[in-house]
Amino acid sequence: MKTRRRAAHARHEARRPGRFGLFLAQILVLSLFAVLAGRLWYLQVPRAEHYARLAAANHTQDLIVPATRGQIIDASGVPLVRNRTELVVSADYHALLEQEDGGDAVLRRVADILDRPFEEVRGRTRLCGPTVSRPCWPGSPYQPITLAEDVEPRVALQIMERQDEFPGISAQQQAVREYPGADNAAQMLGYLQPVTQEELEEREELRARFSGVDRVGRDGLEAVYDDRLRGEPGVRTFAVDNHGNVTGIVSESAPRPGQHLVTHIDADVQDIVEKALARGIERAKQAGYPADSAAGVVMDVRTGGVIAMASVPTYDPEVWNGGIDQETYDRLLSKEAGEPLTSRALQGQYPPASTFKVASLAAAVENGAPLEQSYACPSSINVGDRAFRNYESSAHGSISLHKAIVVSCNTVFYQFGYDMWRADGGTRPVANPKDPMPRMAKGFGFGQPTGVDLPHESSGRIPDRRWKQEYWEATREDSCKRAETGYPEVAKEDPAHAEYLKKVAHEQCLEGHVWRAGDAANFAIGQGDVLVTPLQTARAYAAIANGGTLYEPRVGKAFVSADGRQVERIEPVVAGRLPIDDTTLTYLQDALEDVPKEGTARGAFAGFPQDKVSIAGKTGSATIVGKRESAWFASYAPADDPQFAVVVFISQGGTGGAAAAPVAREIYDGIYGFATPADGGAAQQGADGQTPPGRVGPPALPGGRPPAELPTVRSDGTVAAPEGYEK
Repeated sequence: MKTRRRAAHARHEARRPGRFGLFLAQILVLSLFAVLAGRLWYLQVPRAEHYARLAAANHTQDLIVPATRGQIIDASGVPLVRNRTELVVSADYHALLEQEDGGDAVLRRVADILDRPFEEVRGRTRLCGPTVSRPCWPGSPYQPITLAEDVEPRVALQIMERQDEFPGISAQQQAVREYPGADNAAQMLGYLQPVTQEELEEREELRARFSGVDRVGRDGLEAVYDDRLRGEPGVRTFAVDNHGNVTGIVSESAPRPGQHLVTHIDADVQDIVEKALARGIERAKQAGYPADSAAGVVMDVRTGGVIAMASVPTYDPEVWNGGIDQETYDRLLSKEAGEPLTSRALQGQYPPASTFKVASLAAAVENGAPLEQSYACPSSINVGDRAFRNYESSAHGSISLHKAIVVSCNTVFYQFGYDMWRADGGTRPVANPKDPMPRMAKGFGFGQPTGVDLPHESSGRIPDRRWKQEYWEATREDSCKRAETGYPEVAKEDPAHAEYLKKVAHEQCLEGHVWRAGDAANFAIGQGDVLVTPLQTARAYAAIANGGTLYEPRVGKAFVSADGRQVERIEPVVAGRLPIDDTTLTYLQDALEDVPKEGTARGAFAGFPQDKVSIAGKTGSATIVGKRESAWFASYAPADDPQFAVVVFISQGGTGGAAAAPVAREIYDGIYGFATPADGGAAQQGADGQTPPGRVGPPALPGGRPPAELPTVRSDGTVAAPEGYEK
C-alpha cells in the first residue's frame, strides 16, 4: 500500500508543472484577445474617421486642373507676354516603356500622321541629360511629353478617335506663351519650360498640386515672378467604381488664375531702343568697326523703373515652346551667334571708360581738389615709367573741371589718380589707405549688383589693393606658366602682341599683387581692371539726375488679379545715396549738360531741339586688349527736370561720340516725337552720307512721361490703357 501511495503521489507531483503551464497559456491567450479587442476598438472608434477617408479615397480620383498663367503687360496695358491655346500631341513616357518595343511602333504611326520624321518624334521622348542631344524632354518623366505642338484639329481628332492604335498617346488643348513683340525684350521677359523631376522634389508647392502639364519660368520675369504668374491649380475629385469607371463628381475647387504683372516697360520705347541699337551696329560696321553686340537701358530716374532694356543680338523666346532642336539650342549659346541668351544690359561687364569720370571727379573733390580751380590738360603725362596720353593726343591747356568733363580730358584725371595713389603711400601703402576713388565708385553703386528684379545679374568689378592681392594669388600659377611658354596661339597672328603679353605675364608672375601708379591712373578714367554693366551705369546717372538717390531698378510695377479687383503695387526701393554734397552734384549736372551742346557729343545732337528738351550726358570710348574701341553714351533728360536716364553701349563699335551718342539721340527722338533732321550731324551719317532713318511720329510717351496710373484690367480679362493716357 505504501508503495502504491508513494507512486500515486509521485505521478500527481509530476502532473503539477503541466497544470501550471496550461494556466500560463490560458493567461497568454486571454491577454492576446484583450490586445486584439483594444486594437479593434482603437481602429473602429478613435480612428474611424481617418480610415473612412482612406476607404473613400480608394473609390475616388483627383484631377489637378492647371490655372491660367497671368499675362505680362507694359505700363500702358499692351501685352508683352500672353497666352494662346493650341492642340498638342503628347506621349506617356511610362506607357511607352511598358510596350514590348518601347513604343517604337506607335511612335511610327504618330510620325506618319504628323508627317514628320520618326527620328524627330522618337528623339522628343528621350530624357535630356549631359550626353543627350536635342530634341529631348527637359521635364519630369511623369509629365506628358510633347511630341508636336500647334497640330491641326483633323490630326488630333484621328488620334483621339483611334486610341486603340495609339496607346499612350494623347491630343489635347494646351496653353502656351505668346510674345507679341517677337524678339523684343526677350532676355528680360524670359521663357517657360516643363517642370523637372528635381524641381518636383525640391518645391513642395509644385509637388502638392502637379497637374502634369505645368511649366515654370526659366529666365527673366517669368522666373522671378513665377509663383505670382502661375496661380493656384484647382482639384476635381471624381467617384470611381471598382473597375475605375467615373460615377460622379465628389467635390471640386476651381483653379485661381495667375496674377497679371504690370511692368514699367513701354512697348513702344522698347521697340525704339531695339531698332536704334541694330541700326547703330550696322552703321559701326559700315564705318569699318567689327561691332558685335550692344545694350541699351531707359530708366525712370524718379522711381528706378526700367522703361526699356535691350540686348543685341536677341532671339525669339517662342523657340522654347514645345521643344527646341539641338542646332537652335547650340546657336543660342554660341559665341559665333553672339550668345543671344545673354543680356548685355545686366550681365555684360565692360570698362566704363570716360562715363566713369563722374565718380572720379567726385572722389577728387572729396579728397581736396577745389571745384573752382584750373587744371593742366596736356596731351600726355608720365605716370611711373609710362606716358599716359589723351585721346588722339589732344591738349587743352589750363582748364576747369567743368571743361575737363565736357572735352573729356584724360590727363586731368590721370593726374588725380596718380596723386591719390602717392598720398596713400604708392607701392608701399600706409596703414589703412583711403583709396578714395574705389570708395567713391562703390558709393555710385558700381562693383555690386543693383538689386534689379531679374536673375543672373553681374556685379561688375571695382579693383583696389585688396582685390589685386586676391587676384594675383588666384592667377599667379597661370601667369608664371605663360611667362615661360608665351602665347604661341597669338604669335601666329601678331608676334609683337604675343611678346607684349609674355612680358605682362612675367611682371604679373613676380609682382602682380602690387597696386601700381598705372593701375590708379587707368582706374581714374574707367579703364584697366574696372568693369561695370550698362544697368549700373544707368542707375548711377539716374542718381545724378534725381539729386543723389540710388534706386534698386525695377521692371515690375504692380500685380493685378485676373478679374482686376485686386491691385498690389511694387513700391520703389531706395538702395542708398551718392556720397557727394549738393555743390559737387550741381557742378556735375552743369558739366554734363554741356557735353551734347559743345563737347564730345555735339555732333550726334546737332539739330536736336535742346531748347525743348535739354540732354545731359557723357561719352566714353573703352579700350580692351586685342579688341577695337567700344562706345558708351550715358545720359539723362530733360536736364532741367530729369525724367529719363538713357545709356547705350556698343561693343567694338567705335568712339562714344560717333557710335553710341547717335543711338541715344534716336531713342530721345522716339520718346519725345522729334524727327531726325534731314541734315543731321556728321556723326550720324552712314557710309553713303545719308542720315539714318529715325522714328518719325507721335511721342512714344505722351507728355514725355510714363503713366502714373496703372492700366485697367476688366472683369472679362481685357486690358485698357490708364485713363487719360491714350497713345
